[in-house]
Formats: sequence, structure tokens, C-alpha cells
Amino acid sequence: MDQNYFIGSLGSIALTSDAKTRSISPENFTGEKAGGGKAVQGTGAHCARELGKGWKISPSVDVAPGETLCAADIEGPGVIQSMWFGGNIGRSYIIRIYWDHQEQPSVECPLAEFFACGWTSHPRDPFRGPFYPINSIPVAVNPNRGLNCFWPMPFRSHCRITVENRSSHVYTSYYQINYALTDVPENAAYFHAQFRMSCPVEGGVHTVVDGIKGKGQYVGTALFAGLNGAGNWWGEGEMKFYLDGDTDYPTICGTGTEDYFGGSYDWEVDGKYQTYTTPFMGMYQVQQSDGLYSHQQRFSMYRWHIMDPVRFDADLRITLQDLGWKETGDLYLKRRDDLISVAYWYQTLETQPFPQLPDDGELWMI
Repeated sequence: MDQNYFIGSLGSIALTSDAKTRSISPENFTGEKAGGGKAVQGTGAHCARELGKGWKISPSVDVAPGETLCAADIEGPGVIQSMWFGGNIGRSYIIRIYWDHQEQPSVECPLAEFFACGWTSHPRDPFRGPFYPINSIPVAVNPNRGLNCFWPMPFRSHCRITVENRSSHVYTSYYQINYALTDVPENAAYFHAQFRMSCPVEGGVHTVVDGIKGKGQYVGTALFAGLNGAGNWWGEGEMKFYLDGDTDYPTICGTGTEDYFGGSYDWEVDGKYQTYTTPFMGMYQVQQSDGLYSHQQRFSMYRWHIMDPVRFDADLRITLQDLGWKETGDLYLKRRDDLISVAYWYQTLETQPFPQLPDDGELWMI
């Protein structure tokens, strides 16, 4: 079996392969060979009226309120190698990915948060909020809000990718999905991503993911924190991984929130939070109160388990404590912050049903 496509590293890039490269975009909706640039109608038709066919006639798609765009419908076997989305990226646009004709999506997440991009959009104007870049290996967010991911996503018989427009206005979607048609190794698992929000956290514990059944490996966490409590340090909470039947106590237990994301001692340097974005981990965004309407202090961070995947044989549950300090500085304090997370993992099918995604009003309530 030809597996060169699957390695995806500089060490294998010179090796030839029988995999067939294909790409889907609004200029080639099906990804067919020699199928690009043939549009005669599209969002760019007016601008190309003096140039004609082949001159950027369909660079994007307008999705009406309440409608769902089928961005990709691919017969396998194959592997999604990269995805790019541009334009509107608000939390009202929901990406879902279905593998091998499952009715249950294996990926369900607001579009921006799927790319670890948090706290940067607005319900009506996606470019109103501040921009923060992400420079990591599987995910890059580039000026101005170009969303890129390079998670390899193998499938055996079928792949379907959709984007739902929950907003009250037209969603103009720019996207490109690059993939290979090729054999898939027998031990290749399926990519998953799940969005969860606790706004606020109740009982001091946020569930990152639960109900995973199958064999696989956990590969990443994106976390977006909005602080509601007193102005003391908020990130004492431990990340806990309950593997293969663990109940009361986890097999993997971290030492603190900033520690899990690769930092230390509150990310504080010279009396200020120090942001960073690196290949495998980052705390790339701190938003401070503007003293008027935007009053909540907010943080965005990611941790990719590429070099250290967390492997499980049957089941997996992950939690994060929302923990700070009392004013005395010598007693822990359960907090009630807003914690939003995206969990990323690979597993064998079938995918267990996800918790119901909050409606559009709930997604925008914070």
C-alpha cells in the first residue's frame, strides 16, 4: 500500500506516490480533474464581465440565512490534507464533517473556533473585533482572518463537509479544501473535533469532552476563557484525562492551566501577561477591559499533542478545573468563569452522538 501521502513531513516530501491530488473551491465545486475555472455565473461575474470565462467568476459562495453549504462531497478512499476558509468567520457559522456516510458528524464546531480562533468576531461584523495570528503546525490564522488547518483527515468511502449559516444575514464563504485520492492504511483513525461551552462554569469543573468510545488518540485542545470572578489569578485548574474506565481519578493529571498550555507562573513577565504562539502550544490572545462595554478579560490558547498524543483503547473523558485563589493567597477558590473549548482527536468509528450544540443566541450570549 502506498502510504507516502500520509507521512506529510520534509523527510518524505521527495518520495513519489500514486496518490491523486484534488482540490475543491467555489471555482471547482466537485474537485474533478480539469474542472476549475469553468464557471459562467458566481459572486465575481460582474467584476469579470469584460474578461469572461476563466477570470475569477466564482471565488466565493453566498449562503442565505438558515441555509447550509455543502462545501465538499467526496467519494473515497482519500485524505483531506488542508483546508482554508476566509471572509466571514463569526460564531454563527457551524462546520460539520461526516465520515463514511455516518449520520452523526465527527466534527461539529463554530467555524472560527474550529481553527482555534477565539474572541475575534462580532454577530454582525466579523471584522470589527481585534485580529490575533496563530503560528502553529496544524493550524495557522493569518491576516486578515485567513483560517488554515493541516490536520490529516483520512476516510475510506466518503467525506462530506458542510457549513451552516445560523445568522440573519448572507454568509459569503471563501474556502479551499485540498485532498488526495489514495488508499488508506488499515490502522488509520478518523479525525474528530467537538465544541463545548460552560458559561459560566458550574461546580468548578468544565468538561472538555466526554462520551468518546473507541480506540484512538487525543491530539489537541483549544481553550477560550472569559473571566467573571475577582481579579486574582484564575488558572490554577488542572487538566485531567480519564482513560479506559477511569472513574474518580484520572490517569493523567496536570498541575495548572498555564502549565498544560506550555507556560509557567501565570504567563507573567514584568507585571504583564506575555503572549506566545509556537508550533505545538500557545497563549496568543489577551483582551483587556476597555472600561465601557467590553468589560470581560479574555484569553485564547491552544495545545497540540502531536509529539505526545494521548492514546486510549476504549474510552476517554477530559475535564478542566476552574480554580483560582482567595484574597488571602493561601486558599484555592472555585470560580465561575466562562470556559469554551474545542477537543481534537482521532478514533475508530462509529462516532458517538455529541451534546446538542447551543443555539445561535446562546453562542453569542457572552
